[in-house]
Amino acid sequence: MKENLNLIKRGIDELIGEDELIAKLKSKKQLIVKAGFDPTAPDLHLGHTVLINKLRHFQQLGHQIIFLIGDFTGMIGDPSGKNKTRPALDEAEIKENAKSYKKQVFKILDPQLTDVRFNSEWSKKLGAEGIIKLASQYNLARMLERDDFNKRYKSNQTIALHEFLYPLIQANDSIALEADIELGGTDQKFNLLVGRELQRAYGQEPQVVITVPILEGLDGKNKMSKSLDNYVGIDESANEMFGKIMSISDDLMWRWFELLSFKTIDEINDLKSDQANGKNPRDIKINLAKELITRFHDDQSAILAEENFINQFQKKNIPNEIEEVSFSISKSSIPLTNLLKDCGMTSSTSEAMRMIKQGAVRIDEQKITDTKHIISAGTSAIYQVGKRKFKKITL
Repeated sequence: MKENLNLIKRGIDELIGEDELIAKLKSKKQLIVKAGFDPTAPDLHLGHTVLINKLRHFQQLGHQIIFLIGDFTGMIGDPSGKNKTRPALDEAEIKENAKSYKKQVFKILDPQLTDVRFNSEWSKKLGAEGIIKLASQYNLARMLERDDFNKRYKSNQTIALHEFLYPLIQANDSIALEADIELGGTDQKFNLLVGRELQRAYGQEPQVVITVPILEGLDGKNKMSKSLDNYVGIDESANEMFGKIMSISDDLMWRWFELLSFKTIDEINDLKSDQANGKNPRDIKINLAKELITRFHDDQSAILAEENFINQFQKKNIPNEIEEVSFSISKSSIPLTNLLKDCGMTSSTSEAMRMIKQGAVRIDEQKITDTKHIISAGTSAIYQVGKRKFKKITL
């Protein structure tokens, strides 16, 4: 029991209902453990995996894992931590994102032991009557105690009425699934507690709530986020992942070891001792990068990514493996800024222009400083943007 509880507690932020959890574990019954993910972006990143790793722990202990895709709640938009109303997502976009979530999550969880559900299954059946009944179980004053709502209310910022429905619909997921335990990030605490309260109102045993820390992104300050471009996507290439992981600070490295690594606490402490005794933290960071790339790709990809990194950054060479792209243009030439955007090396022409001004764009190892540089049709060259992006582009 103690060993199981230690595994569950590893790397968490808060456990609400510990005595209840112990009683549930002692009952020897298979517990229903759920975590919800709104498919608001097409890819999962390492920040998401902090929570998924904790699901894996429960899976290792033999409990039923429900990976809940919030295709219904995603159309409302989670207001957690937001200072303004989130725009509703298009249903087709949500369905497409949900497909990639379903595929990517099995890089961590055992597909044979994971129940993937969509909360539209029961949420769409609620109807007006069901939503009114659900809303009658919760107090508006309590809702306004929520930190993000409270701040917006006091500063006279808009709170749309549908935003109050989000925690209620999420709570209804726990009722529909009769969840024993719900996991979420620290920013989800309010929503998870609403689930506990409404389960009681509907005559169910309240779920235990476990929150996990929010993983800082590459900048070491902000929450990992695709919109902030400080993320490592679990579907990215091994070379891209390796380069990004090696770019983090030494302090952040230990935070990532704690929240992302499957190494034991003793093994991580041994690595800390190695650093204290003079081992280069870069070599320890390579250990982390290879572990994560092996998990999301394979062992051989991790070895090749290390070789490419050493070749590129320590020997200052071009990597051995570069994506090759054939690109057709309708005219005899194309501005470099457009080519970089169209081939996915920058997100926009303005970003391409900024990178050129910063001296971060090279063609066949020659730095380009002219933002109006033109590329002629019929050419083939290796393009580099920043330290990690390389493509061989043939026009």
